[in-house]
Amino acid sequence: MTQKTTAAALLLTAAIAGCTTSPADYATALPSQDPKWLSPECQEIRMAAAGYAGGERPLYWSAGALLGPYGLAIVAAGKDHQAKQRKLFVRDMHLKCSSQPLPKELASVSPPGA
Repeated sequence: MTQKTTAAALLLTAAIAGCTTSPADYATALPSQDPKWLSPECQEIRMAAAGYAGGERPLYWSAGALLGPYGLAIVAAGKDHQAKQRKLFVRDMHLKCSSQPLPKELASVSPPGA
């Protein structure tokens, strides 16, 4: 890979990772009038969403830069993985707490093993 291609891939990954809604924000956006809202599964996942950010390890671009181009790729892969895990969590929350169909951005996310 050339340096320009690597830089473009890193910027794209950073942009995608930054677009993922946090589970706590998504939980507050769900309609509380939905019949699934009061289910035990929904209540459990909403409580987990409130503390979700504390479970993610912070990944810093500056630390990756100290390791050179491979370090930046490692940080980019880590951020991408965290964004995918966050989307899977939000998708699961939507299925447990909402009767509405999945939004397009969550419909494209498939659970592991599917």
